[in-house]
Amino acid sequence: MTNSRTFTETINGARLVIEELGPQDAPAIVVHHGAPGLGSRSEPLRSFGPFADAYRIVTFDARGSGSSSDDGPFSHEQWVADIEEIRTRFGLGDIVMAGGSYGGFLAMEYTLAHPDRVRALVLRDTAADTSHDHLAVERARDFDVVPIDPWAIERIGTGNFADNTEFERYWRAILPLYDHHYDPAAVERKAANTQYHFATHNAAFGVNMPAYDLTGRLPEITCPVLVTVGRHDWRTPVPASELIAGSVADGRLVVFEHSGHSPQLEEPELFQATVRGFLRDVGVTPHG
Repeated sequence: MTNSRTFTETINGARLVIEELGPQDAPAIVVHHGAPGLGSRSEPLRSFGPFADAYRIVTFDARGSGSSSDDGPFSHEQWVADIEEIRTRFGLGDIVMAGGSYGGFLAMEYTLAHPDRVRALVLRDTAADTSHDHLAVERARDFDVVPIDPWAIERIGTGNFADNTEFERYWRAILPLYDHHYDPAAVERKAANTQYHFATHNAAFGVNMPAYDLTGRLPEITCPVLVTVGRHDWRTPVPASELIAGSVADGRLVVFEHSGHSPQLEEPELFQATVRGFLRDVGVTPHG
């Protein structure tokens, strides 16, 4: 990947693996991955790596995920503080904040905590509260492409895993739900390449999510916001994105008709064109 630079930095007491791409004098986009304890910077690198031709892309494995250390706490406040420390240490100035799924939760939390530092916000398949979570369980029960293990359905969003072996069993069971077009080989690759951190996931979904509700604060987000979502997203459905786009001061919603939870990977060309157009429209001028 062009101009990729990888660093291991101690950030607020945790060892984080951080990757940077693109020209250092270009506008900075900080991208946060989703799925604490399962996700890593690999997805943001695929999704936003192409933007390194014109933007400075910074992404990282959050504490308790990927190749970063398992030093807690695994709280929204701590993860937001880590973003701010990275922004400061790398001299990023005012940033575009981006995040998908759980990374979108943290992107919104960061924007609320540091509104003067965010030029624009790019969200993907996320939610401002848990009011749509019951729909995910219903969709898993009704899924007719392959059967989903009832044991796994009962654990969706619970954060209740005893160890990484149990956690991997769960992840393999629900992975077919994520993409609009089921590809068993792709599911196996994703499961095999995941670094499992069950304690992080337990904290995220067993402790953080029951108290998560940003709906009352969304009008405080005054920077331009792009909200993207796959039409067939099982986990954070279109109404969750409609709520965000309709509640922030300057929101625009784009629904990707041929995608599930990952339009940035399922319809990459359209996703990239949509984000580039948004950034140009709101005055985040690309490099060069």
